[in-house]
Amino acid sequence: MAVVKIPPVLRSATGGDKEVSADGNTVGDVLRSVAENHPDTERQLFGPDGGLNRYVNVYLNDEDVRVLEGLDTAVEDADTVMILPAMAGGAA
Repeated sequence: MAVVKIPPVLRSATGGDKEVSADGNTVGDVLRSVAENHPDTERQLFGPDGGLNRYVNVYLNDEDVRVLEGLDTAVEDADTVMILPAMAGGAA
């Protein structure tokens, strides 16, 4: 199982857990497993088309999956998937 690091904004959906374990052969499988086990995370992680929500960044072992193979990026049991909400804003 991969370890999935949960950002503070999603921890209420995981019962306060900072990390959860999830099965899957790809990043998409792992994230879908998280959403299945913690349904309140699904709308935060996935858009209406089933793809990764554009306001969420996902890293596999410190590599942005968008520069790898996206949701199709292969995951091994010892891997860490990190979910980070996109940040926006700046000085006015």
